[in-house]
Formats: sequence, structure tokens, C-alpha cells
Amino acid sequence: MTGQGNRPAFGLSFDPRALTDLLQAPSGIRDLALAQLQHVVNARVRGGELTGNLAGYHKLHVDARKAWRIVYTQRPAPANAAYRTEIHVVAVRRRAQHEVYDTARARLGITRRPTSALTHAARTRSPQLTTRPPHRTPAPPAAVPGLPQPALASKGPLR
Repeated sequence: MTGQGNRPAFGLSFDPRALTDLLQAPSGIRDLALAQLQHVVNARVRGGELTGNLAGYHKLHVDARKAWRIVYTQRPAPANAAYRTEIHVVAVRRRAQHEVYDTARARLGITRRPTSALTHAARTRSPQLTTRPPHRTPAPPAAVPGLPQPALASKGPLR
């Protein structure tokens, strides 16, 4: 699936801040990220597609624990480039607390709309609260057929 001979299928470019992310990552993560990017550039791997306001972008898991991610897009290369299409890396960060996605949104100028109080409440309310059947109390033993009935209290004085 690569281009002619050993030539990569795509060019590679970085947002300058993504390059800084890569250089500041631990050396093991940096090596794994570069290996993953080489697979993408050679068209051997394509990361998972992102949705929502990052639709059109892809994510790559860098390490086996999936703690580090790369967010990139495939776009037309500049007119003077050797390739028609390039892989453009937006962020290389930890996935914890959505750091990589929040960073990518910020770099792309995408702002997250705050959720309203009603939306927040709807998302946090347990669906079991509305679907749980009403609590039934067990019938008293006297009402169970086949069991002896308790003695009825007499209305008069005891003799």
C-alpha cells in the first residue's frame, strides 16, 4: 500500500506545538509515537476516527496501556510538497482526563460549549431510577393459601 518502491504514501507535518509535545514526551513514548507515525505515513495503519467537534481527525494509541495518544488529520499537502496528501499531527499527549483531546481542540480553535444544568442533570441521572418497578411488600402470611389461619379475636369478654 505504500507508494512507489519504498517511498511513503503520505507526507508528514506537525503543528509546532505537537512537535514540542513529542520532544517533551518520555523517550520510550517518543520512540513508540514515531514508529506509529511511520506506519501511518506508509499507509499500514489508520487511527480510529474521532467524533463530535473533532470529526475528521484520527487518534492513534501510542503505548500498549493506551495512556498516550496522537491526534492527527489527513489533508492535502501544500502545492510545493513532494506528496499530494500529508498526515498533520495536532497533539501528542496523555489521554488521562481527555488532555490530548482538549489540547487538540484548543489548538484548532474549537471551543467546547458548556452544558446547561438540565443537560448535566440528564446525563448524570441513573436510568435505573426511572425504570425500577414499584417496591412491593410481601403479603402477610395469613393471606397465603394453604397455611393455617390465625384465630379471630372474639368481640366479647373471654370466658
